[in-house]
Amino acid sequence: MDYKDAGVDVEAGRSFVSQIRQDVASTNRPEVLGGLGGFGGCFQMPSGYQEPVLVSGTDGVGTKLKIAQELERHDTVGIDLVAMCVNDILTSGAEPLFFLDYLATGKLNSQQLADVVKGIAQGCRLSGCALLGGETAEMPGFYQLGEYDLAGFCVGVVEKSKLLNGSQVQEGDVAIGLASTGVHSNGFSLVRKIVDTGGYSWSDTPDALGGNSLGAELITPTKIYVKPILEFLATGKQVHAMAHITGGGLPENLPRCLNKDQSIEVKLDSWKIPPIFNWLAEAGKVEPEAMFNTFNMGIGFVIIVPPTQAQSSLDWFESQNISASRIGKVISGDNTLSFI
Repeated sequence: MDYKDAGVDVEAGRSFVSQIRQDVASTNRPEVLGGLGGFGGCFQMPSGYQEPVLVSGTDGVGTKLKIAQELERHDTVGIDLVAMCVNDILTSGAEPLFFLDYLATGKLNSQQLADVVKGIAQGCRLSGCALLGGETAEMPGFYQLGEYDLAGFCVGVVEKSKLLNGSQVQEGDVAIGLASTGVHSNGFSLVRKIVDTGGYSWSDTPDALGGNSLGAELITPTKIYVKPILEFLATGKQVHAMAHITGGGLPENLPRCLNKDQSIEVKLDSWKIPPIFNWLAEAGKVEPEAMFNTFNMGIGFVIIVPPTQAQSSLDWFESQNISASRIGKVISGDNTLSFI
């Protein structure tokens, strides 16, 4: 017997690396040293920093992958993977520098996984970071045929004097919410439960979705906020904190960017909740509290600014065609969120 008899095709793996080489190269930054295929990726620190601080993050896509696999649509979940990582480190004020991926499958399907990597490369281009390397693992008997899993890791850099860590936040600061593109990449175990138990199909087109199918709506990739936020920071406006609204929604994630003796009030009617969330709540008979504790509910990223700069900040995002809303303010408290 050999490795191929055991279910692992080494030659197919080598061919796959060649297939994705161009997509990986399309994400290169000037600081990348060397090419694809080494034991480690090499990256030179960008110039111009006096006290550079490296910020790292890691994440996956979760059970949204099951929908992608059932729809046989594999070119968007890579964007989700990058987004979940780069949006996280962005909250520190960091510019993403490079990204690495881990891709595991039961049997290597070159076209399927090449589509996944195309999405990862697209996510890297959207966030301005290099796809520095990765690992593809063929694990027969561990994953079912056609299944795969993804994980990602990214590193960014920020000047130490500009690092956001919550200490800058003051009572009276204003929370500005940036619109999400839908469910993003959290809460999909509940999404799938609602669809399965309700007897729905991914091809169904509920009236609430304006003709879009459930599958098309739910596979929409997570919005990457990196470039507009970095451009906003470059305008010189003060930003005291930022939060990426992921699993746990606003109640769990927004207090994470505050001091321990601060809380935040969020005004429920200050933004329009996208139709997909209303459909999920109705179809699954999900209570409002559970919805807000599971999903982003239409707010994917939040910045905290001084009250004197709230309106000018909103005006800037509007000038960039980015939907933004004044959703709340910081108050004294015990690091919690309340809706008003």
